[in-house]
Order: sequence, then structure tokens, then C-alpha cells
Amino acid sequence: IRRPPRSTPKPSSAASDVYKRQVKEYYFSRKLREVADLIKNGKSIINMGIGSPDLEPHPKVIEALKEAIHHPRAHMYQSYQGLPEFREAIVDFYKNHYKVTLDSKNEVLPLMGSKEGIMHLSMAYLNPGDQVLIPNPGYPTYASVTNLMEAETVLYDLKPENGWQPDFKTLESLDTTKIKIMWVNYPHMPTGTDSSEKIFDRLIKWAKKSDILLVNDNPYSFVLTKKPKSILSRPGAHEVAVELNSLSKSFNMAGWRIGMLCGKSEVIGQTLKVKSNMDSGMFFGIQKGAIEALKMKPNWFKSLNQIYYERKRLMENLVVKLGATIEHESVGLFIWAKLPKGAPKSEVFIDNILTKKNIFITPGTIFGSQGEGYIRLSLCVSEALIKEAIERMKS
Repeated sequence: IRRPPRSTPKPSSAASDVYKRQVKEYYFSRKLREVADLIKNGKSIINMGIGSPDLEPHPKVIEALKEAIHHPRAHMYQSYQGLPEFREAIVDFYKNHYKVTLDSKNEVLPLMGSKEGIMHLSMAYLNPGDQVLIPNPGYPTYASVTNLMEAETVLYDLKPENGWQPDFKTLESLDTTKIKIMWVNYPHMPTGTDSSEKIFDRLIKWAKKSDILLVNDNPYSFVLTKKPKSILSRPGAHEVAVELNSLSKSFNMAGWRIGMLCGKSEVIGQTLKVKSNMDSGMFFGIQKGAIEALKMKPNWFKSLNQIYYERKRLMENLVVKLGATIEHESVGLFIWAKLPKGAPKSEVFIDNILTKKNIFITPGTIFGSQGEGYIRLSLCVSEALIKEAIERMKS
């Protein structure tokens, strides 16, 4: 466990000052502008950096959206808690796929994407000076939002020699008096480490003893996994944990911006207090489309995963051409690959590939210092483009 060094003086209480001094522009926001400029100048860039599904939602989902547009309530303000039938669809989804029982009235909160949930949870529970446990490597938004709240980031390292899992010996020795939230993300992004019921149980036990809110960010549980898992299915989870989930990856609805927060009713209530002051409800048609998506049978996920399996097989060939190695048992929407000995730093390596081969790959360092020496490649790329990238690496 370690705290990253401060690169700037302690921020003032002014939110704008905090933003300017502690929160950087999201890496992909900046990098994609650079990629767009290259394309504008005639470069044919293959973008393997972003986890934005290129496949379509099920036709029934599109049809539900179309029909909803003509509903008398379609263009009105909607409930901050979402349509009751949408909450019930989430309850059924969790029961059918995760064997989790939820109360639709106070244990489910629809979100405009799970990213919104990260912000609202943090606003509900963090004050200046509080501490937050954040995985390293991990999703950059956890740290950015923590900084916005003027709370302190405390990194817990995930290392390959420990299977990219938390080191519980180190956690047990930690002073937890100021820690309010622990972010976990299994299946893990970016490493592709699958979720483990044993690890969930240990995390729940530790969080309960330490009086810490445990939040599992769970958007990848259906992508290349043998069985979808939820931390809420484990004994004692409802006492200390909540879970973020999303329709972006498993249903090809990233641009719809729709997700959910489930679990402990007290946490749902506190988060709703923030959310109700931040938006005026989710578009009716999107909720209707989401209801239809959540009804999908296992064959839907099986068909998607067949596509991703084929892409992963091809991507492994590309990784070899890059001189890197991958963990073949990884799950989720990305390939996490280790650079060869003697390779340049991750960001230098991917910039060289972008400049020389017109292929955009994500450097592991944007996910934390433990990502140095690694790169991440997205499976949201057609087989034809992966084959083209392999050919470019041969030249």
C-alpha cells in the first residue's frame, strides 16, 4: 500500500482550483484528438486502444427504442430512480444470471452509465481528507474522481506474481481509520483477471472488519468468462458492498450510456440524494431498450463471445509480432500484454507503433505505475482490421 507523491501543493477548497491542479484530461480524450488529426492528414489508423463495442445491440432492443419514441410519456421528465419496470428488469437480470436477490424499490438505482455511479458514490461518501483505496493498475476514473472530492488516493498494488489480486497481508497491516471506500474491479480491467469467489469473500470480511464501503465495478462479467459472477452473491456482501454494472460491453450499448448500481439499500439511498440533484431522469426510450436487452438469453452472450474468441486468437498473433507476451487465461474485452525485455517505456513503445505502423494501442501506464512494461489491446476491432495490423507489423 502506498500513496502516490503529490506533484502539486495541497489544493485549495475551491473546486475549480482542485480541478485545474489535480485532475488531468482523460487520456483517451487527448490521445483520440491526436489520432483524429493523423486521420485528417491522410493516415489510415487502426484504433486498438478503446473498448467501444463495434457490434450492434440485438434487433429487439432497437425496435423497443423505436416504439418507445411514440409513447405519450416519451418526451417528459423521467423518474430519478428510473421506470419501475426497468428496475424490475434489473432485479430479474441479477436473479437469473448471478443468483442474487434484490429489492427493486431500494437496492437498485439505474444510472446514465456506470461512470456516473463512480462520481455520485464519491460525492455521497467522501469529504476532503478522507482516503480511498484504488487498484494499481486500475481504471483511471477512480483516482480522478477522488481528487475532485479532495480526498486522498491510497494505491493498493496488483502484481503479476500475486495473480493481479490484492495482497491481503498488506491490507491487514493498513491503518484504515480514514479510508471510506475501496474500489475493486473484477473481472479486472486492464489485466483481464477473472473474478474469484474466494477473493470476494476475503474482501467482504476485511471491509466489514474495517468499516469500509466496498464497491465492485463489474461491466465485463459476461465477456469471455465461463460464468458471470457478482460480489453480491457472496455471504455478507449486502452488509458492506455495492456493485456497479453496465450494458455497454455485454449488450453493445456503450453510446446509450446506461448502467446500474445495486446492493446495500443505505448506499443506494445516499447516492440517490446526489443523483437527484444532478440530472432530470433518463430518456424513456433508452430505458425501454434496456429492459429488452436485459431479457436476453444465454445464447446472446454465447454468440458475442464466439466473435471475441476469434478476435482474441488473431490478436495473440499480433502480440507475437509486437514481441510481447500475453496471459492466455485472461477474460474481458482486452488483451493485456507484457513488453519484451529491453523494450522502450510503454508510452514510447505505443507512440513508435502509432508513428511507424499507424496502429493505436494503449500504454499500460495510464492505469497506474504497475502498468509500466505492459500494453493493452481492445477486442472491439474487426477480424479484417486485426489481420491488416498483423500485415503492417510484417513490413
